[in-house]
Amino acid sequence: MTQAHIRVRHEDYGNSGRYLGTVEGQPGEAELTWHTGQPGVIVADHTYAPTNLRGTGVGMALVQQLIADARKREVLIVPACSYVRAQFDRHPDWADLRAEI
Repeated sequence: MTQAHIRVRHEDYGNSGRYLGTVEGQPGEAELTWHTGQPGVIVADHTYAPTNLRGTGVGMALVQQLIADARKREVLIVPACSYVRAQFDRHPDWADLRAEI
């Protein structure tokens, strides 16, 4: 079985933003939202994937892009969303990016 092609794009509104993910051949999009916390910290506050996209890997792709962007921007992440928090717990190599409120 081949893995579906996942596309992630980022919309940055300054003090907030979101990552949107689509899966080739599937309707709808998944979303991960964030907002700025204290200086140098962003809060990942919500993720959502429609039922038909769950289990496709799109949620993880959103978190991976969030992690990559945080490394580039040199900011920390508060994993306020339960899905993002669970992924942080599963990836100890991301611990250097984890911040708490």
